[in-house]
This record gives sequence, structure tokens and C-alpha cells, in this order.
Amino acid sequence: MRVTAILCTYNRCTSLARALESLAASALPQSVEWEVLVVDNNSSDHTREVVEEYCRRNPDHFRYEFEPEQGKSFALNTGIRKARGDILVFVDDDVTVEKAWLEELTAPLESGEWAGTGGKILPDRPPSLPPWLAFDGPLGMGARIVAHFDRGNEPYELDEAPYGANMAFRKKMFEKYGFFRTDLGPRPGSEIRNEDIEFGRRVLAAGERLLYVPSAVVYHEVPEHRITRKYLLKRWFDDGRAEIRERKIKPKIWGIPRRYFRVANYILRFLPRKILHWLRARDPKERFRFKCIVWQAAGELVEMWHQPSAVKEGREAPGAHDALG
Repeated sequence: MRVTAILCTYNRCTSLARALESLAASALPQSVEWEVLVVDNNSSDHTREVVEEYCRRNPDHFRYEFEPEQGKSFALNTGIRKARGDILVFVDDDVTVEKAWLEELTAPLESGEWAGTGGKILPDRPPSLPPWLAFDGPLGMGARIVAHFDRGNEPYELDEAPYGANMAFRKKMFEKYGFFRTDLGPRPGSEIRNEDIEFGRRVLAAGERLLYVPSAVVYHEVPEHRITRKYLLKRWFDDGRAEIRERKIKPKIWGIPRRYFRVANYILRFLPRKILHWLRARDPKERFRFKCIVWQAAGELVEMWHQPSAVKEGREAPGAHDALG
């Protein structure tokens, strides 16, 4: 089995060094060929020097690639094309991994029973939260703060997409279902994400099977700027935009674009109900959660209105059907 861990990075040379140090300690059976492919997405800091140091120290397990097109999905797709492995692992530049992480996440994919796996993502330290913010539970914001993904301590078949900071797929999945969509994924000036979740949903919708692997653990940094109302409201707004981008444009009704009906439904029915829930909430955590849902709905509304000018009817999403080769 050959494994490539793809790590895309942009101007985070300090946290990247910590991530690479933890990856360098990976322990896998001798029968497994593995590499860490770092894709530099046009960084202007010392990213290249940091990566090349690891390449010099361990040339068998570290490689550097440069992707000038700004945007995480462009970097991810470059990593897929350049990967030598038949198992592709995805990890972020602001996490650290356990020594057995790479083996635990990839071992179930050797047999071919599973199309992909997703592991556990935990904060690297207990976050210090304001009284209006919950981290986990029904009102939790952990998924937006640190991509928190903890579904317990027992493996099971996933019915949801794993997160890009800790997931793996057989390379054949990209040959069959296309690459990451380039209209999704963060880039300078935009926090519209969901490129990882959209791909996982695409694979699940095709009937493929994904496995949750709780023993494959990564620890995510807790950025202070994410524990703010401003960041979280913007994130929910952009998540709403991503949700609409993910949906296919359906045929017109009586010659009228469906967006007019959907926009009217949001303005007259859906959005007022969400605003009412927000204004009626008394618990600070619940109140902020409902406010975020309102912001998400506003993002969906904005994207619905702009979608026909951004994506023509019948055109595939950019990047979704790129080919290997």
C-alpha cells in the first residue's frame, strides 16, 4: 500500500513546522510506502524554507509542490495530481497528529471495502469561551472554531461527510467522482468553504461507504480570533453561501427561474421564522446560535440571488470533474 498525506498551506510557517514535526514521527509498517506532500499555495512567508528543511532531513517521506493559483481547492487538486499514493490522506497545516494517526486512518482502506475514512478532530487545548458561546452539544460552535469532529470512541459507518483536517480516500474516488470544487474552499478575501464536505457528500450520494475511525486523532489549534461574534457570524453567512453553491440549479417553472420562488419563500416565510426564534431566545448561548442561523439564511438568500449569474444552467461546478493524468 502506498499512502500520500496531502497538506496544503498558505502563510502559516510557524504552525506548519509543528504539523510537519508531528508527521515526521509517524510510525507505519515497513510494507507501507508513505509520503507527506506539502502544497504551498503561493505563500509569502518562510513556508518554502520550512518544508525544504524537512525534505532535506527526510527525502523519502517529504516532498514540496508549489501551486500559484490562490485558493485551497486549487492546492488540493494539485496535491491529488502529484500524489504517488493510491491512498490519499488530507490534513491541515494548523493541526498536530498522533504517532499512529496515519496508520490508523489508512489501514481500513487497504481491503477496498471502504471508499474513505474520517478521524477525530479535537482542540489542542481547552478553549476559553465567553458566556454567550457553547463549544459542543446542540448549541456548539466547535465545528466552526476548530473543525471539531468527535463522534464517540467506536468505529461505525458514516452517514455524513468527514472534515478535511482528518480524512482519507482511495485515489480511485477522485478518478470516479472528480476533484474538489474550485468554487468552494477558502481563498484570500473569501471564507466560503465546504470543499471537503461537498466531496464527501458526493461520494456518499454515489453509494460509497465511509468509516469513522476514532483512533485516528488530530489536535487543532484554537485561534483566538475565531472565538468572536464577528468571525462566527461571517463564517455562518459564508456557510450559507456554500450550501447554495453546492446545490444543482434545477429547471425553470413555467419559464420562470426557480430562484424567484426560492427568494420569495425565504423572505416571506423562512427568514421571519428564524428571526423570531432569535429575538425570543433568553439563554445567551441559544440566542447567539439562532442569530448565527439567521446569518446563514441571509448568506443563502444572497447566494440564491447571485447564483444564476455565477453558474449557468447545466454547467458543471468548476473543478468537480477534473481528470487525473
